[in-house]
Amino acid sequence: MAIEKVREYFKQWGIEDRILEFDVSSATVELASQAVGCEPKRIAKTLSFMVDGKPILIVVAGDAKIDNPKYKAQFSTKAKMLTPDEVLELVGHAVGGVCPFGIHEGVSVYLDQSLKRFDTVFPACGSSNSAIELSIEELEKYSNYSSWVDVCKGWEE
Repeated sequence: MAIEKVREYFKQWGIEDRILEFDVSSATVELASQAVGCEPKRIAKTLSFMVDGKPILIVVAGDAKIDNPKYKAQFSTKAKMLTPDEVLELVGHAVGGVCPFGIHEGVSVYLDQSLKRFDTVFPACGSSNSAIELSIEELEKYSNYSSWVDVCKGWEE
């Protein structure tokens, strides 16, 4: 199970006990916000795309949507999300629990500017009923992100 892979991944920093597991699904932004007890926009959803034949992950705020012109300007290609089967095979987590932790080698992680307005956010932890509360600095550290990007719309306050 992918949550065990994430738990093992977090052991190197001694934070595996911070993973929250719920008796209910947290597979969507709305369900995760209910399970965690926060506003939906503070759920850090992880989106999976293919760029130059390689999978990438972009972690964005729960209220953000991909802005196709911004995405194309950033990655020089049209936004093409992976299918659920491709996500599992290429990233290592099933849709509903995709996160930037404990992923396959060679998957690049990007963090979207939409997250920077929060002190803490709640990304999933490899299953459809898990999350962890991380500061933005912790998200940077634990995700091994490549860079910050600005590829979303609909979140500006």
